Amino acid sequence: MEKVHLTSIQIDRIIEMAWEDRTPFEAIRFQFGLAEADVKVLMKKELRFSSYKLWRKRVENCSTKHASKRIQEIDRFKCNRQRAISNNKISKRN
Repeated sequence: MEKVHLTSIQIDRIIEMAWEDRTPFEAIRFQFGLAEADVKVLMKKELRFSSYKLWRKRVENCSTKHASKRIQEIDRFKCNRQRAISNNKISKRN
């Protein structure tokens, strides 16, 4: 994992984004500079092992976690019905 200093608030937000089905890894890279592999390392470190295994299984079966696998109509990082989230650079751009 690349040496990126993250606050506990940022780590919590990354975990939340990683669990969200509609949030691709590219959005996490855009906002926090972490590649998919870095997110996996972070999740393994921060979650209980059983939770990590559940998350990995979910991610492998979720086509919306990778922008290249998404259908062309989805061109945003977040649901258009999602309210702005504080500390979220992406939602502040809209």
